[in-house]
Amino acid sequence: MMMKRLLWTTALAMTLGGFASAQGGAEYPPTSDTGSCFARVLMPETTEVVTEQVLDAPERTEIKVIPAVYETYTKEIMVKEATTAYTVIPTEYDTQTEQVLESPERIETVVIPAEYETYSEKVLIRPAYTTWKPGAGLYGRNVTAASADASSVVSTGELLCRVEVPAQYDEVKRTRLLQPERTETKIIPAKYKTVTKQLVKTPARVVEEAVPAVYETLSLQKLVTPAQEQTMVIPASYRTVEKRVVTGGGSVEWREVLCDTNASAAKIAEVQKALTAKGYKVPADGDFGPATLKAMEAYQRANGLPVGYLTVSTVESLGVSVE
Repeated sequence: MMMKRLLWTTALAMTLGGFASAQGGAEYPPTSDTGSCFARVLMPETTEVVTEQVLDAPERTEIKVIPAVYETYTKEIMVKEATTAYTVIPTEYDTQTEQVLESPERIETVVIPAEYETYSEKVLIRPAYTTWKPGAGLYGRNVTAASADASSVVSTGELLCRVEVPAQYDEVKRTRLLQPERTETKIIPAKYKTVTKQLVKTPARVVEEAVPAVYETLSLQKLVTPAQEQTMVIPASYRTVEKRVVTGGGSVEWREVLCDTNASAAKIAEVQKALTAKGYKVPADGDFGPATLKAMEAYQRANGLPVGYLTVSTVESLGVSVE
């Protein structure tokens, strides 16, 4: 009895809705056989996952320092002049000192590494969009209204709500440069060695004796190639993120539904049994109540069917004949 009231209320609402549509110039359902019922339903949206390349780390430069090249060589320095020695009166000498370059002045370069920081950024995965969602009050939704006096029910049969689905974001980690890599140069002063020389002040007298000069061999360095800086460019790196975009659906279309002329309590019981066989348990009592509505909508969402009405496509998907 409950099911018949629901079907009768739905048929009446659709008749009044058709009359209102005729008065206002709205579209009619497609031409069909006598006894068929139609309702405007929201078609499920279809989505597609696309990939996009986002910057993970920016392009940067690194400086490589090539050290200077030095050559070591030897040099003989005279530390004592040749002289003549005398047996009676020895030679007298004056002592002098001289600074000899041991290591030339050079420049050293030190590389101070760049400083980076890691920060989070939200990346848009799916933009916000608006869509139609079915309202309450038509067949398969407002069970309480169906039990009221049919003469007090006035409905167009088209109860839809326009809702906004917020955008979806994904948080990614990124790196940015705080302070670039730089170099500091310091000067290493030259090194000198003090060499002592003895110079003849008074030669020996009476007996002459030749005294040869004295030399010292020093190990010295000279610059062959100065220090150089080589700059290397490190290219930017990217990462792939996935976005889900809407490719179709979301429109309102006329679809054939079960009504009082083509749906009996036995037919509703067949639908309930088919829902239970698909894993959506509901009593097979022939009464289209809240439990049957909940199970039907869950099945429709899982299979990409129009949600909210017992459409012919839903019945056929369950393997139930509409005859």
